[in-house]
Amino acid sequence: MIPDQLRCLYLHGFKSSPDSHKAQLTQAFFAKYDVAQNLHIPQLPPEPAKAMDDAQFLYEQLIDEVGVENVLLIGSSLGGFYASYLVEHFGGRAALINPAVKPYELLRDYLGVNKNYHNDDTFIVTEDYIAELRALDVAPLRYPRHHLLLLKTQDETLDYRQAVSKYRNGPSFIEYGGDHSYQDYNLRLPSIMNFAASAY
Repeated sequence: MIPDQLRCLYLHGFKSSPDSHKAQLTQAFFAKYDVAQNLHIPQLPPEPAKAMDDAQFLYEQLIDEVGVENVLLIGSSLGGFYASYLVEHFGGRAALINPAVKPYELLRDYLGVNKNYHNDDTFIVTEDYIAELRALDVAPLRYPRHHLLLLKTQDETLDYRQAVSKYRNGPSFIEYGGDHSYQDYNLRLPSIMNFAASAY
C-alpha cells in the first residue's frame, strides 16, 4: 500500500500541531504498513515565514534523499496552503484536506493573541503575519494536477467554493456535508497513497 521509497511530509493547520487527529491517523496508517519512519510531522512555528522556512528545509531534504517523484505532501487547512506553495515552487505533489485558499483574508478575524489547540503555546497574529501569508499565495496554479483536493462542502471554517475554484483543473474528492475536521479522513488515506504513486 505504501512504497518503501515514499517519503511524506504532513503539514498541520492554524493553531494545530502533530497531535491533531488527522496527523495521528496518518501516523497510525504509516505504522500499520511498517513505514512509520517515512512520515514526518513537524511542529510548525506559528509565523508563516518561519513555518515555510522549516517546511521547505524538510521538503528539500526529502527530495534530495529519494527524488521529488517519491515525496508526498499532505496539508490540512493552513497546511494545505503551505503545501501548494511548496509543490508549485519545488515540484512534487500534495494532498490537500479542506485547504485554506485565502488565509490572509480569513485570519484577519484572529488578529491578536491566539492559543494552540494542543498545548499552552500562544502567539500573536499581526498585520505582518497577514502580509507573510499573502506573500505565499500561489494563484493561478501552474501544476493543478499535482494537487489532490479533498473537500467537505459544509466546512464551517472555510468557504469550500474557493477551493473548488482554485483547484478545479486537478483531481478531487468533493463530498456534500461534513465539517472542517474532515470526518472519514482515514478512509481517504488509501486514495491519497494511490495519488502519490500515480504518474504525473
